[in-house]
Amino acid sequence: MLALTSIWTTILLAAAVALGPLATDMYLPALPQIGSDLNASIGDVQLTLSFYLAGFAMAQLFCGPLADRFGRKPIMIAGFFIFALASIGCARATNVDSLMLFRFLQALGGSAGPVLGRAAVRDIYTPQQSARIMAILASIMALAPALAPTIGGVMVTHLGWASIFYVLAGYALAMMAIVAIGIPEPMRPEYRQPLRPASLLKNYRLIGTDISFLGYTLTNSLMYSSLFAFISGSSFVLIDFLGVSPQHFGLYFAFVVAGYIVGNLLAVRLGTRLSPDQILLRGILLAAAGGTVMASLALAEVYSVWAVMLPQAVILCGTGMVLPQTMAGALANFPRMAGSASSLFGFAQMTIAAGSGALVGYLHDGTSLVMALVIATSTFAALASYVLLVQRFPAPGFEPEASV
Repeated sequence: MLALTSIWTTILLAAAVALGPLATDMYLPALPQIGSDLNASIGDVQLTLSFYLAGFAMAQLFCGPLADRFGRKPIMIAGFFIFALASIGCARATNVDSLMLFRFLQALGGSAGPVLGRAAVRDIYTPQQSARIMAILASIMALAPALAPTIGGVMVTHLGWASIFYVLAGYALAMMAIVAIGIPEPMRPEYRQPLRPASLLKNYRLIGTDISFLGYTLTNSLMYSSLFAFISGSSFVLIDFLGVSPQHFGLYFAFVVAGYIVGNLLAVRLGTRLSPDQILLRGILLAAAGGTVMASLALAEVYSVWAVMLPQAVILCGTGMVLPQTMAGALANFPRMAGSASSLFGFAQMTIAAGSGALVGYLHDGTSLVMALVIATSTFAALASYVLLVQRFPAPGFEPEASV
């Protein structure tokens, strides 16, 4: 097996965490076709995304505590198996209601990768090291959303949308085998937590009342909401409104994901000379600037592909700087219950993001305006959370510097 601190272990953890983005991004180009084939409205089709996030959020509340009791590997392996079975169910769905159900079940298994990937990084590294490692992990993981829509667009054109879910099932089964064989158990035996309701409630109460945890989690969740608002609305805005073909949709999506990768790499490079807080603030300000430009163009009725994509690339560059810092900051105080902390963190992130995606679907007016306004609002709400909570209650080692 690989050493826990090996770069190959980081790559395998990134591949495991990437299951979540793959399950959303690969089928984005298929959303209009799914609606047509299943006789479903835009709102109902977008609910398949929100159902996935809702299931993802709920499952994390149980996934982390189970991993704190039994270890990271067995829970991750079981999650991949459930994901694979549910993906086959999605492929065979004959109406939008059954697709929503199987997407929900898919999320129950898919939550294991991101939750336990974050927890494993906290198991292996110190909080300050974790911020840099999570940025590296995010850079590798970002290859999935960069490539997935392009692959999905080609598949939906030539093989039909069901083929996307069969590929996801195969990916999950492959990851199940790789994790079982290639990665050692990262959790220390002495850190195992009892699996009793009273203990779980006590742990969640301890984590959920930590003001530092709340600040980093809320900032992360609001920033992630801006990303999910784009994920939820981009295929309808680009394909239906602006006339981009499903095959080319993935190329545009890869362009904005490149902004995210640039943000991750900046966070890694700046991490050698700036504090996590300095990187975090720069990222939030950059995202808020991009959100302002996108919303302003939409309000001025400047409707073009690049009026959406260029500001979104800037937003994702800022997001790539913010997310690793907030993940590491949220878990910093909980080395003995990193699984539970990661679960509660992920639950908040996915719940808020699901609401953002549902809002875009419910209010969609056939243009880019609603999506742009939700994205901009989310970035400014993240900035407010940072100023009011994170700066006042930083995690140890994440204290703001006098100069920015």
